Amino acid sequence: MNEATRLEIVQRHQQGASARSIARSLGISRGTVDRVLARVEAARTGSTGPGDPPPRRGSRLDAYEPILKELLDRYPNLTVERALQELRARGFAGGYTIVRLRVKRLRPRATPPPVPRFETGPGDQAQMDHGVYDLDFTREGRRRVYLFSYLLGYSRRQYLRFVESTDLPTTLREHANAFRHLGGIARTCLYDNFKAVVLRHDAEGPLYNPKFLAFATHYGFRPRACRVRRPQTKGKVERKFHYVEMSLLNGRTFETLDHLNEVTAEWLATVADVHVMRDFQESPRDRHERERPHLLPLPTRDFDTALVVYRHVNVEGFLTHRLNHYSVPWSFIGQVLPVRIADGEVIVYSVGLEEVARHPLVPATRSGVRQSIQSHHPTGDPEERTRLLRQRFADLGPVGTAFLDGLLARQIQGKLQAQHLLALAAQYTRDDVRAALDRAVRFGAFSLAAVRRILAARARPRPRLDELAELHRDSLDPTLRDDVIGPRSTRDYQHLLASDEPEEPGDDTPPEDRPEDDAGRDPGPA
Repeated sequence: MNEATRLEIVQRHQQGASARSIARSLGISRGTVDRVLARVEAARTGSTGPGDPPPRRGSRLDAYEPILKELLDRYPNLTVERALQELRARGFAGGYTIVRLRVKRLRPRATPPPVPRFETGPGDQAQMDHGVYDLDFTREGRRRVYLFSYLLGYSRRQYLRFVESTDLPTTLREHANAFRHLGGIARTCLYDNFKAVVLRHDAEGPLYNPKFLAFATHYGFRPRACRVRRPQTKGKVERKFHYVEMSLLNGRTFETLDHLNEVTAEWLATVADVHVMRDFQESPRDRHERERPHLLPLPTRDFDTALVVYRHVNVEGFLTHRLNHYSVPWSFIGQVLPVRIADGEVIVYSVGLEEVARHPLVPATRSGVRQSIQSHHPTGDPEERTRLLRQRFADLGPVGTAFLDGLLARQIQGKLQAQHLLALAAQYTRDDVRAALDRAVRFGAFSLAAVRRILAARARPRPRLDELAELHRDSLDPTLRDDVIGPRSTRDYQHLLASDEPEEPGDDTPPEDRPEDDAGRDPGPA
């Protein structure tokens, strides 16, 4: 109801019209007319009208309220229990609840301190953070993705990319992409305390991830971890996530993660980088032009951000990464090979670090995919398959060749059993495998089952680290394997223990010719 209608009601009432006739002529209810007239009368006389809150009823605590105010002014953190004790000492006979409610109303509320905006100079600081989003893709369904955001503090220009994980390899890779996108590196970067950057906090402060520190050293910037549970420290990058949600994600649908990143790159170039910021009356791109000369230059060579893992080659000649299978040359069955997971590729190396296979990386949304190269599996050529088997068994010595000959002569599926035996042999030391084959040859037990029983009874599977150590030891030059480097003589370190005090006059004996004391003398033969 507006004020004109209220005025009409009051004027008609003053002219003697009844509430019923006023309501009928104005098309409102009689109760509405009565309430308007009652409130106007209450406002003019100062009395309480219908619909107004009733006056507060008197309380036995009212007489003690000045005392309670004085106590709270002197002791702002005074507890209700202590206030009740003080009031009872002055004659108050009430209970705890009434005092608690009055203390809550009277205690001065501390206003949060203002958070001043901290501006930095060109190239001095950047801020990095992740946003978490559950998005519905039309072709991939609903899935969780993470928004990597790197923002320059001075210009507010940023790099954005949606990724599948916040692990260390992804974090390093997107940092390198951000540096290239922005044409340089800020001298300092602020971070939350996620594991890719900060392992933990102790009494001396944050303990940074050593691999991330090596990355920062390569590019020359200094990481700084924010205080725990204080997002204001990174307010510039935090506020940008709301902008992304309202301007980029709002009102759009995306087919795949790649499509989302394509739209994100276009949105950055045509919207985020060119919009005029209210505080500076400039766009991030214009301010970035002034900031770019102050950024640290990019190194000639990027830091290697690829993930390197070791994977076992199964009996079919495949290794597994994230539930997907990638083929390698058939001759590597049973070995543990280094695998480099680069941006969009899986690269497999031999123990001697020679590239043996390269596959496109299967997306994380798929599993059970088999990436196979036909040349890796010479099953269609029996002679080639036999040649590769003889080559692998010859590495075990004459007993390996003898066992393979007997296996192929006596077993119908001899070649298949030989493949399984190579995969089994990788789990044991070479000496244990030779001993098992020797025993099988002596007793004429040319079968996979016989060798498996012998190994289970007489040998113990070796740890994976021991298996890797043996493989790398076999790939070393023989001269390096045979030469054992012993401890150096203690006299080689005596110059490190020399006193800094000046020598006495006349002592011209060279240090290496002076007699050694018993503690520093290298013991001779007994």
